[in-house]
Amino acid sequence: MKVKWKTLVICLAIPLIAGTLSGALAGNSMEIFENMKKPPLSPPGWVFPVVWTILYLLMGIASYLIAVSSQSTQRIQALRIYGWQLFVNFLWPVLFFQKQWYWFSFFWLVLLWYLILTTMIHFGKISKDAAKLMIPYLLWVTFAGYLNLWIAVS
Repeated sequence: MKVKWKTLVICLAIPLIAGTLSGALAGNSMEIFENMKKPPLSPPGWVFPVVWTILYLLMGIASYLIAVSSQSTQRIQALRIYGWQLFVNFLWPVLFFQKQWYWFSFFWLVLLWYLILTTMIHFGKISKDAAKLMIPYLLWVTFAGYLNLWIAVS
């Protein structure tokens, strides 16, 4: 398979830019997180931007595999769902850190988890590799749900 570099760069840039903008809109999220009462197993704050960068890169590669596939009808639907999950992902830090709507943020994460799973299912119909690249993202959002719920309950 020949790499379509322009498409790959765009597919990588979209989630990276979304994550960067989301982080900027959320304000000083790392400082807020450091000052929160955190649950057991809570990683240090520096872990989050590292993990999210890796996850955004994996999402970008997964979306690239779908974007260059030949299955146009399924591809469009899969990328549309991918776009929705990215939009929900984009808003979560704003809801959690800036607005401090912890319970709402938790249910927002449940919606995100569902959209990621739906994206994986649609990606899997086109490319098993694309679906597999989304697994770490689903696992991380599951972990984020644990952190979010614990903070909401506390």
